[in-house]
Amino acid sequence: MTYGVIFGANSYEHEISIVSAVVLKKVLKAPKQFIFCDKNKEFFLIDDEKMNAKTFSSGAYKKEKALVLKQGGFFYKTMLGEKKIEIDVAINIVHGKDGEDGKIAALLDFYGVKYIGPRLEASVLSFNKILTKLYAQSVGVKTLDYTVFNLHQEQDVALEFPCILKPARLGSSIGISVVKDEEDFKYAKDVAFEFDEDIVVEKFVSNIKEYNLAGCMIDNKMEFSIIEEPRKNEILDFEQKYLGFSESSKVGEADISEELKQKLKDNFMKIYNPLFKGALIRCDFFVIDDEVYLNEINSNPGSLANYLFEDFTSVINNLAENIELERQIKIDYAFIHSINGQKGKL
Repeated sequence: MTYGVIFGANSYEHEISIVSAVVLKKVLKAPKQFIFCDKNKEFFLIDDEKMNAKTFSSGAYKKEKALVLKQGGFFYKTMLGEKKIEIDVAINIVHGKDGEDGKIAALLDFYGVKYIGPRLEASVLSFNKILTKLYAQSVGVKTLDYTVFNLHQEQDVALEFPCILKPARLGSSIGISVVKDEEDFKYAKDVAFEFDEDIVVEKFVSNIKEYNLAGCMIDNKMEFSIIEEPRKNEILDFEQKYLGFSESSKVGEADISEELKQKLKDNFMKIYNPLFKGALIRCDFFVIDDEVYLNEINSNPGSLANYLFEDFTSVINNLAENIELERQIKIDYAFIHSINGQKGKL
């Protein structure tokens, strides 16, 4: 099995995606081709030995083979025409816009490329925190109460402090603020509006219990990771998520009851099946008074949450074996032929 790891793109999380790809180079024990999408949304084939930060920060990637996505896969030009790069399954590791909003998924489906990652509908619902809450509620998963502020609409809403502000379409804790009074709120709102025109505001619950669970469906059976209780200060911010990360780091399983573990898995299943089939996702949950609430869905989690799995490569290989192409519709022009066979031709 040879994988095509797609990363980068035009996103606030562009650099995080590069980090994820570099990590996959080390932890995914299988042949890989690395397909970089730059800020201009052009694709490049990156040699394995050049998978390092400098290749991208210096612009050296532009010297690599330029790729074009066409029916059946990615191609590059040769002296005699063009050649297809040989991959069996692509892995969408583009975080944020372009990768998690459905654009990459739509392209791969359109051009008939098998891939690991959320499909279009799943991407749309999980990329927007407002739609995520509506989806979760529709499948019986609880979420925290919230208010939405829009950049273009004046709103006079009485807020309860402290509260937490989140850009609706952004991950990796970017643009998130905890505010304790009205003055803090005005500043934090301006910051969040720099990233998105919609802001989700929730009541801030101090010392809230938070648990992360990743998984995917293989042969109609769920493959779960261990359950992680992330270490955090007031909130799990960008630095805690990424700057201390090591690709070789593993986390210990949360010390919780079997009953709570099952509750988390049951809620994960409600979110995952059937919408996220074909993807490995991570759900972040809150637990308040023994009740489980969905915080967010990471449809392309950082480094594919490899650190939560005992045998990550086996999970990916087994998932890849179960990926199927979108069903093709038979087009035979029978209707047009029937019209042309009648007196008034088309």
